[in-house]
Amino acid sequence: QVSLVESGGGLVQPGGSLRLSCAASGFIVSSDAMRWYRQAPGKERELVAHITRAGFSTSYGEFVKGRFTISRDNAKNTVYLQMNSLKPDDTAVYYCNAAFRGHWGQGTQVTVSS
Repeated sequence: QVSLVESGGGLVQPGGSLRLSCAASGFIVSSDAMRWYRQAPGKERELVAHITRAGFSTSYGEFVKGRFTISRDNAKNTVYLQMNSLKPDDTAVYYCNAAFRGHWGQGTQVTVSS
């Protein structure tokens, strides 16, 4: 059974950092393209970051502007999202997604506030 479990969210002050984790089970993360999305209250879900199946290429939403990094640890079967220089506009529920399989995690809340 495929499962994605996000963790690492929380409350952080503007300018702070968080690292989100997405632990996968039931499939190997390197066999799929993996993505992070986010959804803020009253807004549509938007793509934050993408890493290809091969793991050599990444892409990001325009709003990231070099602040976030997606990575993958094949040994731990886990995908990460390192978020730096966080802003209040980054407040949202962050979801992990296996792009080809179409599976989603339950999400983890990130709140950026002073």
